Amino acid sequence: MYARINSLGLLGLNAFPVTVEIESSEGLESFDIVGMADISVKESRERIRSAFRSSGINFPEARVLVNLAPADVKKTGAVHDLAIAVSVLRIMGISNDAYMQKSVFIGEVALNGEIRAVHGVLPMTIMAKENGMERIFVPIDNLREASVVEGIDCLGVGSLGELVYHLAGKAQIVPAQPYKPEKVSYYGALDFADVRGQSFAKQALEVAAAGGHNVLMVGSPGSGKSMLSKRMPSILPAMTFEESIETTKIHSVAGHIDKNAPLITVRPFRAPHHTVSTAGLAGGGSIPKPGEISLAHNGLLFLDEMAEFSRASLEILRQPIEDQQVTISRAFGTITYPCSFMLIGAMNPCPCGYFGHPTRKCICSHKQVVNYLNKISGPLLDRFDVHIEVEPVEYGDLSSPQKEESSAEVRARVQKARDIQTARFEGTSITCNARITPDRLHEFCQMTEKARNTLGKVFDNLGLSGRAYDKMMKVSRTVADMDNSEMITEAHVMQTVMYRSLDRKYWNE
Repeated sequence: MYARINSLGLLGLNAFPVTVEIESSEGLESFDIVGMADISVKESRERIRSAFRSSGINFPEARVLVNLAPADVKKTGAVHDLAIAVSVLRIMGISNDAYMQKSVFIGEVALNGEIRAVHGVLPMTIMAKENGMERIFVPIDNLREASVVEGIDCLGVGSLGELVYHLAGKAQIVPAQPYKPEKVSYYGALDFADVRGQSFAKQALEVAAAGGHNVLMVGSPGSGKSMLSKRMPSILPAMTFEESIETTKIHSVAGHIDKNAPLITVRPFRAPHHTVSTAGLAGGGSIPKPGEISLAHNGLLFLDEMAEFSRASLEILRQPIEDQQVTISRAFGTITYPCSFMLIGAMNPCPCGYFGHPTRKCICSHKQVVNYLNKISGPLLDRFDVHIEVEPVEYGDLSSPQKEESSAEVRARVQKARDIQTARFEGTSITCNARITPDRLHEFCQMTEKARNTLGKVFDNLGLSGRAYDKMMKVSRTVADMDNSEMITEAHVMQTVMYRSLDRKYWNE
C-alpha cells in the first residue's frame, strides 16, 4: 500500500515543503527511512515504534519504507516525526486521502506517545498557508505560535492517541482561535527618569532612537554608559506587525519563543558578554543558527566594554551593519539571516578608564591608551552615526530633587519623528532615516544653502570619509524630523556635528 503525507522542513528562515511517502509490502518486517535524512531523522524509527506501543497501537507487520521528498535536500531534526507516524497510520486505513491532501503535520514524537514542541513553527505555518494547505497539526505547546498566522486552521496535538481518535472521527480536535497579542506595555521597564544629569547624552540617544542610528559612547567608569544603554528599549518606537512577524520568525528558529506569548511585540535588546565568540555573535554551527546580531533584528544590540571584545568578533560586524543581513556558508549551502539593528557600543577611553577625566589622573602610558583605543578599528568606528562622550555626573545633578524626564515623554517624541519617516518612505523598502540608501540620500535629505555650505566646511576640516558624510546627512535628517522641519537647516547640521567629533579627540591621539 502507498500513501503520502505533507510535512515541512526548515533551512535557516526558509521553510520548504516535504512529502512523506510511505510504501508497505509483504516481506520480512522492517522500517526504513530514506531521502537524505540525518541521524536525528533516522532515529525517529525507534521513537515512533515505541510511541505506537505506548499508545496501544499495533505497528504493521510488514516491510515499511518511508521516503522524505525532495530527496536532494537534507532533512534535519525531529520535526518530521509526526508526519511519519501519521503516514504509518494512513497505510493502516486511518483517515482518508481527501482530508490528508490539505493537511500538514509537524512535531516530535516522544517514546510515550506525547507530541513535543519543535523550533521554527511560525515560518513553517506561513509556508503551509502559502502552499494552499487548509490545516496544520502542531504540538500543543506550539499551538499559539502557529495561530499567529490567519487563514489556516491550526490544531494542537498533545499525544499520538489523541490524533488517532481525531483522524478516525471519534473525537475532534478543535482549531485554535487566531492569536491576538496584548497591548504593549512598558510598565516595569527601566526608565530614563532614573538617570540623573547627562542631558547631552540623553538628547543624542533620543535622536539615535528616532532615526535608528548606531551610537558609540566613551566615558570613564561610573559615568552612566550602561545605565543609559539599558534604558534605550523604553524609548524605541513601537514595532509594526510586519516587524513583529520578521523578528518572531528568527526567535522561533532559535527556540527562544514564549509558548504563551509567541509574538514578539517589543523591540529586542541583546547584550552579549565580551567573551562571545564570532559564531555566537554572527551565527553558526553545523546547522547554522541565528547569532546575537540576528536575534537583535528590528531591535538593539548593546556591546558593553566594547574594547574588551575580540578583534575578530568586532570586525565581523562591519559587513552585516552595512548589508543588514549575514550569510553563513557551509558545505551543504548558504543560509542568510536578516540583521537590521541599532548598535550601541560603550567603552572606557583607556585600560584604567580615566584618560581625559577632569579630576582623576590616568595611570596608563600613552602607548597603552593608543593600543586600547585601536582595538576599535577605523572602518568600524566609521560605522557609528553618533559619537557621545559621557562626562562624569556632578554632585549637584545626583542630589537635585528635580525630577528627570520619563521614558514615556521621550518615547512620544521619538514615535512622532518615526511616524514622519514612515510617511516619507511609504512605498519603499526604507524603514527609517538610518536605512536611507545612497541613491536616494539627496532626495530625502534636502538642505538649505547655508546648511550645505556648513556641512562642506565640516567635511573638509575633519577629513571625513564618504561613509561619514552620508551618516551626517542621515543624522541631520533625523534632527530636522525631531524639529518637525522638512528642510535640513544650518542649526540641524551644527547639532549633528556635536555628535560626530569624538573620534577626532581620542583616535587622533
